[in-house]
Order: sequence, then structure tokens, then C-alpha cells
Amino acid sequence: MTAHCCESMTRQLARQCHQHDNPYDCPDAVVLFIAKYQEYGIVVHDGGRASIGIDFCPWCATRLPESQRDRWFGELERRGIDPWAQDIPAEFEDDRWLALPGGDTR
Repeated sequence: MTAHCCESMTRQLARQCHQHDNPYDCPDAVVLFIAKYQEYGIVVHDGGRASIGIDFCPWCATRLPESQRDRWFGELERRGIDPWAQDIPAEFEDDRWLALPGGDTR
């Protein structure tokens, strides 16, 4: 589980809406965190699944971790997995892949 930069970020990301299961559908959802990519973003409420990536926390101004999106795709490719045509192993659906041998080389 990822530790976030501050209490405000943690509280916003942990927020549960009783009317919307998806943060893109909830007008009160402000930020999101995509664990498998280690990416933070501001939710764009345009009816789709868009977000604007952010590099700094909107509350405490801490620099957020660098996105691991390219490494995620690279690791799947290295294992011979096509994420567009094949099932993705469960450990690649969140940040567990970073703890696998060869995963976390930061």
C-alpha cells in the first residue's frame, strides 16, 4: 500500500461516495491515484475517464513520485504479455508488481 504525501491527500483518496462507485462519476472526487502506474491526477468531470496528471500535491506542495507507466508496460513486454490482447496478471493491477524480482529498480 502506498503512503501518500500528507493527511489531506490520504483523506481525499480514501473518500468513499455512497452514490458513486467510480470517482469519475462522483462530482466530489477531486484527485485519484492509479497504484499500478504510481500516478496522481485531478479528475476531469466530463462524463469520461479523464484525469490531468499532477507532479505536486495540491495541499502540501510535495513533489509526487515519478510515474511508472512506461516501466509497467516495459515489464509486461519483458514477460511477453500484451496488455491489449492478453489477461494481465493480478499483481500488475496495483503496485505489487514493483515488489517482484526486477520490478522495483528505483
